[in-house]
Amino acid sequence: MKLNELRDNAGARLTSKRLGRGIGSGKGKTAGKGVKGQKAREGVALNGYEGGQLPIYRRMPKRGFKNIFRREYAEVNLGTLARAITAGRLDATQPITEAELRAAGLVRGGVAGVRLLANGAIAQALTITVAGASAAAIAAVAAAGGSVTTTVQKPAAEGEGGAAA
Repeated sequence: MKLNELRDNAGARLTSKRLGRGIGSGKGKTAGKGVKGQKAREGVALNGYEGGQLPIYRRMPKRGFKNIFRREYAEVNLGTLARAITAGRLDATQPITEAELRAAGLVRGGVAGVRLLANGAIAQALTITVAGASAAAIAAVAAAGGSVTTTVQKPAAEGEGGAAA
């Protein structure tokens, strides 16, 4: 292999269209931009512009609500936990926390915490500390002789435990 033999892979570089090189090329005269006007010029941004008519994005009603304070939780199922223990990525004798789940590769990305769900089965007693867990997951771990501790408390629903009116 010599320096003069180096080449790009086939299709790595696209050849640019040769515009305005005579009518025989098919892209002569107006270079594929039609005739005069704003869109035949350079630097035009017309996205959403409808010629002065009220644009569609302003004619349509606004719907819905986006909660900017919503917290996203990574979901980990009991079956996934059992497979990680069998594979040796998690130690069942030690308490399992969110840091251990992240180190084992069960949780990725910037999430607010881990939520344990009951899909699958667990055979051994585990001590698990996560942000949240479903009632079925807590019951399944307790049935296997383990315990689940949640770090995020659910807010009380209105009408529960409040002052008597």
